[in-house]
Amino acid sequence: MQTDEMRQAMSTLKAFSEKERAYHQYQARQNYLRQQQSIQNYLDTLRAETERARVEMEQARAAEEQARAAEARERAEKEAALAEIERLKALLRN
Repeated sequence: MQTDEMRQAMSTLKAFSEKERAYHQYQARQNYLRQQQSIQNYLDTLRAETERARVEMEQARAAEEQARAAEARERAEKEAALAEIERLKALLRN
């Protein structure tokens, strides 16, 4: 078993074995990188959705504030108009 041919055959088998091991390590690393990229993409998507929801909430809040301000202006204008009517009625009575 200690012939040159056997040593060469064992050396060739060892090289194949090391190449196969290196290949499996490479594949494992690639799978790990793909998983990490998928996780990162998912997190990026969640962040984008969260930011979009935050912007929408801020826009809705701003629109609500504008509506309240418009309502308050209308109410103030109506009260001013009623006060003016009352003032004019009082002038007419005198």
